Amino acid sequence: MLGVFSVSRELEIVKYFMHRSFWISVLTVCSALGLAACAASQEAGIPDPLEGTNRVVLDVNEAVDKAVIGPIAQGYRDYTPSGPRIALRNFLRNLNSPIVIGNEILQGDLDGVGNASARAVINTLAGFGGVLDLAEDGGIEHQPEDFGQTLATWGVGDGAYLVLPILGPSSLRDATGNMIDSFADPIRLYLFNVDRAPLHYTRVGLNALSTREELIDVIDDLRRNSFDYYTAIKSSYYQHRQALINDQEDGLAVTDIPDYDDF
Repeated sequence: MLGVFSVSRELEIVKYFMHRSFWISVLTVCSALGLAACAASQEAGIPDPLEGTNRVVLDVNEAVDKAVIGPIAQGYRDYTPSGPRIALRNFLRNLNSPIVIGNEILQGDLDGVGNASARAVINTLAGFGGVLDLAEDGGIEHQPEDFGQTLATWGVGDGAYLVLPILGPSSLRDATGNMIDSFADPIRLYLFNVDRAPLHYTRVGLNALSTREELIDVIDDLRRNSFDYYTAIKSSYYQHRQALINDQEDGLAVTDIPDYDDF
């Protein structure tokens, strides 16, 4: 629930969005985000003017997750040893290094730039392309960064809380950030330019699978212990994003959620 979804024509469409209307849309959305941040400055947590629609989308996501996505992730965990699962997660994380480095630069975080660059070099050259996270073993920890976090450091507020179909919880700011990261991803651009688009979609699918498997226990705990699952998900998402923006723990926040008996 928290994670899935002729080439020449596709490339033309990508180039059009990258060079013109895409960036017009980005500027428009960012302006809207700034207004939303001002309007919501007095509210605690994340504003949720679309709660009715969000709850409907969450119900659909839950049905899909329980029927398809969750069982696939559980099967992946049950039948794939932890070593290969960790290796895949490391490899996919290393492929995302250009996005992390780019966002560290945009945030003006020189220490973060050095940290992410060192991780990319060490793990790519000595860690068999990132399969082994030798950098973390040497004390250089992974610090996830995305354009949603970059917008936050620029003073852009969350905007409205969103529950996206299949993709799950987000916000107007973070959804915009994810869209920009996706379009700007140099690996995606390279694969599309050399007619290897299927490899990009394979990477997207593996990322979704790895993320959903990593969150099995978190999601199960929220489902089992939350009086209002929707509110628990929203609260956990907000705490998680705040922690990432402040360069704190990158795990989902599941504390401070009341433990109620199922009924």
